[in-house]
Amino acid sequence: MTSDTTDNPSAPAAGRNANVPDSDLAAFEDVRPRLFGIAYRMLGSVAEAEDVVQDAWLRWQGTDRRVVRNPAAFLTTTTTRLAINATTSAHARRETYVGPWLPEPVDTTADPALGAERAEALELAVLLLLEKLGPTERAAYVLREAFGYSYREIADVLEMSEVNARQVARRAREHLESGRSAPASPARHRRLLESFVAAARVGDLDGLERLLVDDVVVRPDGGGEVHASRVELVGAARTVTFLDNVLRKYWQASTLRIVEANGGAALLVTSAAGEPQAVVALDVSDRGIEHVYIVVSPSKLRQFAPAA
Repeated sequence: MTSDTTDNPSAPAAGRNANVPDSDLAAFEDVRPRLFGIAYRMLGSVAEAEDVVQDAWLRWQGTDRRVVRNPAAFLTTTTTRLAINATTSAHARRETYVGPWLPEPVDTTADPALGAERAEALELAVLLLLEKLGPTERAAYVLREAFGYSYREIADVLEMSEVNARQVARRAREHLESGRSAPASPARHRRLLESFVAAARVGDLDGLERLLVDDVVVRPDGGGEVHASRVELVGAARTVTFLDNVLRKYWQASTLRIVEANGGAALLVTSAAGEPQAVVALDVSDRGIEHVYIVVSPSKLRQFAPAA
């Protein structure tokens, strides 16, 4: 996985080359899941990640591939650097976003780790924390924790010394660990989600409240596309009141079922026609449910729409 590439792997493509040999196309397709996984973790958006991967493909087309000794390393390096550049414009868009922003949930049924060695940096809670890191720290964390890159390899990708790469990755990890309580085990997370769904189905507000920590935070994301709270809600009592309102007004005739999203269990809410209305993800510690993330922005639910 070293950056054993040409001298400038992220140089702009000389032009679109429609005659890419099958072997070079195969080299790209072999690492496409990894490229998307890196870009998605960096940007929290499927569309933006796809744009980065497309740009990497254009760079691959326009490169003299005969001198590329390690295509996977070249493409990974190119994608990471493109994603770092893309975070600047993404951050600017977030500043004018309508209401709280959440990463776009992804269906990881077929690929629970989303192109990585481990399903790290996929939970919505972690992706939100990654937003608080600088682009270089974010890249170092993703490459190290999700993809198992060595510090030497990270240094090559980020064009820094191995010592600096180690420090950057360590700072990023410490920042993320200090930003949230220790997460519960996947088994406990699943049990609490099942209890949450069961209580929501029958409108058991007392049951819902018992699952929440006192200072629970609800973060809804409508993106200005649909009616949704434009502020976070804090506290168990306020959360239950909010959920009661949503269940009665918007989800009374909806179907609630547990699905695979971002490497773990989440709640998918669908209309009578089967259209996705929301993806609800929980951030759970040993204390209980600490965060409730509710994505209702239609443009962020397309991965969960029924097949045409």
